[in-house]
Amino acid sequence: MSINFSKALGIHEQALGFRAQRAEVLANNIANADTPHYKARDLDFASVLSAQADQQAHKQPLMQRTNSQHFDVEPLQLADPSLRFRNPHHASIDQNSVDLQVEQSTYAENSVQFQASFTLLNNKFKGLMTALRGD
Repeated sequence: MSINFSKALGIHEQALGFRAQRAEVLANNIANADTPHYKARDLDFASVLSAQADQQAHKQPLMQRTNSQHFDVEPLQLADPSLRFRNPHHASIDQNSVDLQVEQSTYAENSVQFQASFTLLNNKFKGLMTALRGD
């Protein structure tokens, strides 16, 4: 009997990856808080996670190259559809849409959620190890 890790871990593995990506985007916003004309971006976590959950539920196969003469799928994707520009709360003279306090609080919130996802995933692995050992 084999263990299917995608069934055992569920969506938590993807959630951890998306939280890490969002941390990078938010850190980039904070780093560019003083850059003129910089537009703050954010990862739309809810839509990405629901799309992943739908894909797992319906088991939609990923696109694959079946012939060496077919175009590769990856270069055709122009942008990440989940990465959106953030609407600023206040107008800025230099057209920068980064609100440093909002970005820092969002980064802190994402950090806590990343840690929660990591703890949940760690507990799943501990449960699998207990099951394999037969304790």
